[in-house]
Amino acid sequence: MTIRLGLVGLGTIARAQHLPSIAATEGIELVAIASRNATLDGVANYPNVGALLAAEPDITAISLCTPPQGRFDQAVTVIRAGRHLMLEKPPGSSIAEVDSLARLATAAGVTLFATWHSREAAGVEAARDFLAGTTLRNLHVSWKEDVRRWHPGQQWIWEPGGLGVFDPGVNALSIVTRILPEPMHLTAADLLYPANRAAPIAATLSARTASGVPITADLDWRQTGAQTWDITAETDAGRLVLSRGGARLSIDGHTRVTDPDREYQRLYRRFVDLVQSGSSDVDLAPLALVADAFLLGRRQETAPFEDDA
Repeated sequence: MTIRLGLVGLGTIARAQHLPSIAATEGIELVAIASRNATLDGVANYPNVGALLAAEPDITAISLCTPPQGRFDQAVTVIRAGRHLMLEKPPGSSIAEVDSLARLATAAGVTLFATWHSREAAGVEAARDFLAGTTLRNLHVSWKEDVRRWHPGQQWIWEPGGLGVFDPGVNALSIVTRILPEPMHLTAADLLYPANRAAPIAATLSARTASGVPITADLDWRQTGAQTWDITAETDAGRLVLSRGGARLSIDGHTRVTDPDREYQRLYRRFVDLVQSGSSDVDLAPLALVADAFLLGRRQETAPFEDDA
């Protein structure tokens, strides 16, 4: 049975990733959009998710691509309407609200999929397999990009719940929590806040695995020019490097995996499988590390940030 999908939110990520990935995925069909400010030709358009659900009784599932603040109420509306639900990352503004959604979805008998698109990068599973057969000595994340390039004018990311630099940083943490052969926990964090913003623009993290392997991360939203999305692990079997956000895996300089970006196509394929099997997938480990960074983090202040600077 084909999933009849409603997409809520029609911003940059929805247009660049969700729309083409839905079109490329068998078993799912986009039939409606809900957006306050945008419309899409060829499908029904509504101002909000409530109006969409009321007018489209044959909708099977909803994909929420709205900012995390305010998404909880939208998600509750979807679940209580008996529709399956897919959440763009981060799945919510807090761990407690996503846990509540998981409980509501279970009680309603619908699928809830809290997505982490970077886990679907081509080299991630191969990196996981490699590390499972080695002794890990240390792991370092370098995740540095230009916020003006990727989030121009998006003020929600600087507000409480918008995560600041952890909006991209949680992508790295989603990969790390997937590839490590044992659990990790944060031990310290330094968070750098612009004087005029409520969320950090950079962060340095220290963590360790259950057996004491050191994990470190440098996250920064101020890097212009070439962007850096690298994870490096030193092991007894060689040096592992996941680069290009996980799309390329090399061991001791030799490329093992490289592939174009198909992360969102894999997400929608996974969503179809979850709905068909009556299952859910809600892993809060990456978001828990972000929450712990705010709990443990030492706040430092830097120059004000302006989008047009």
